[in-house]
Amino acid sequence: MDRREFLSFKKTSLQEDFGKPKIERRTTTGLAKYSGTWTKQEAAHLLRRTLFGPKLSEINAFSKKTVSEAVDSLLDTTNYVFNPPVNNYQNQTADAAVPYGTTWVNAPLNVALEPNRKNSVKAWFWSLPAKQSTSIMEKMILFWHNHMPTQMQDTPVASLCYTYVKVLNDYALGNYKTLLKQMTVDPSMLYFLNGRLNTKKAPDENYGRELQELFTLGKGPNSKYTEDDVKAAARVLTGFSINFTTTPFSTSFSSANHDTTDKTFSSFYNNTKITGRTGVFAGSLELDDLLTMILSVDEVSKYICRKLYRYFVYFDIDSNAETNVIEPLAKIFRDNNYEIKPVLKALLESEHFYDSWNRACVIKDPLTHQAGFVRQFEMPFPTSTDYEANYQVYGLGSYFGQITQMNLGDPPSVSGWEAWYQLPLYHRIWLNSDSLPKRNQFQDYLMLYGHKVKNFTFMVDPWKISNQFINPKDADAFIQEASEFLLALPLSTSQISNLKEILLPGGIPNYNWSDEYRAALDTGDPNHVNSLATATSKMRNLFKSIMNLSEYQLS
Repeated sequence: MDRREFLSFKKTSLQEDFGKPKIERRTTTGLAKYSGTWTKQEAAHLLRRTLFGPKLSEINAFSKKTVSEAVDSLLDTTNYVFNPPVNNYQNQTADAAVPYGTTWVNAPLNVALEPNRKNSVKAWFWSLPAKQSTSIMEKMILFWHNHMPTQMQDTPVASLCYTYVKVLNDYALGNYKTLLKQMTVDPSMLYFLNGRLNTKKAPDENYGRELQELFTLGKGPNSKYTEDDVKAAARVLTGFSINFTTTPFSTSFSSANHDTTDKTFSSFYNNTKITGRTGVFAGSLELDDLLTMILSVDEVSKYICRKLYRYFVYFDIDSNAETNVIEPLAKIFRDNNYEIKPVLKALLESEHFYDSWNRACVIKDPLTHQAGFVRQFEMPFPTSTDYEANYQVYGLGSYFGQITQMNLGDPPSVSGWEAWYQLPLYHRIWLNSDSLPKRNQFQDYLMLYGHKVKNFTFMVDPWKISNQFINPKDADAFIQEASEFLLALPLSTSQISNLKEILLPGGIPNYNWSDEYRAALDTGDPNHVNSLATATSKMRNLFKSIMNLSEYQLS
């Protein structure tokens, strides 16, 4: 399928969504553990969905594991490292409080330098998936960032932007209630949703509403909380604010600004009464009661599991998926006291996840497309001590994310990115006549030209990949291995024929590529220099052509 056919197919699908009964999905698989064949194809599917661009070595390594071993490895954060952003702007703007190459996240507020620090944190945020290990952590950070977003552009202090990401990191694979509690009182969230302005004299309902409508229960037919519940939640949350006298800014609580009266909720919450508290711990205690009450409603676990399903499996949840996947998954969530790992383990080990209908059916988000490309091709970054050069590279990725609809750190609204919630389009939103050419531009630029930063060029080295192929000297084998590595769908005969024309133009015999590849590797061959240049150019164009196919947009 070429790009035009791909997009026209999607357009037709969209038209069929309007005003017509939902067509049942075509699979009845559920959460039973996957027991089918385990090859590179299955390992690649798992890694494409849980990492940003799996490396060939990772696919090979994971194909030698069992399903459980592979999933356990992804969920293991023992060796996960989370380093904060650093001062990379010293060469342009001096920061007396922060030496070049050291972190600014605990530095005193400097109004003149906040724009530099905010650019630093946004570029750093993009680098996390581009340089990730084989851990699901970065995918989960993006999941929670979309689920409980703030906007860095509206956050006045860069250090709060960092602490927000750190909360996501610290609790991404932990307990959902704990994550909710930490995010509720995070200074960035207190600023973004007006929690800092919520007092007993002037209750602000903003966060109390979004806590229920977006962060826990959703807007479905079984989410029957009331306006009075929103008001009661706002009263529970009174008194929290931001302490602007600490370095960095921190969360504070004023018992004088807290509503100490009892708060009674609707029959949806079984008429629960949260007893009003006094003293310095009143806010924390009532917040815990509020979250306990909300999480006692089964719809919360179903709502979160539906979002996880749409993120990792497919956007459409039909009756079969609801019955066979969502409901049992939600029970696992509740039975494990809202621990996140057991849910992910059950989903990623399930026969449903590996069902053929659930492969190659998700359009990559921009971060998966761009950071994944960088990671997949194992592109080397500048030397670790050249912070300015590194952050310029990170900034390039951040910029292309912004112009292809994913401004990391600044989702378009408190609901996150439309592609993960907006009916009926969902992930189709990522692709349009503006974003698709820019996606291709990013990969073409780094494949053919490279991004020059001082004396360093950030560019794909095709030999790093081809040297890992089993039989790169054979043109047919090269194309097959390259396409299987980069694409989740097999190519048609005509597509393969077009790609072969790149390695063997004019239909010249296969041995020409074999000879050229061999000479390119042999420094003693009299044709080495020319063969190296020609083979390198051909490989770049081959990889570029594969990635410009519509199939490359799918995971």
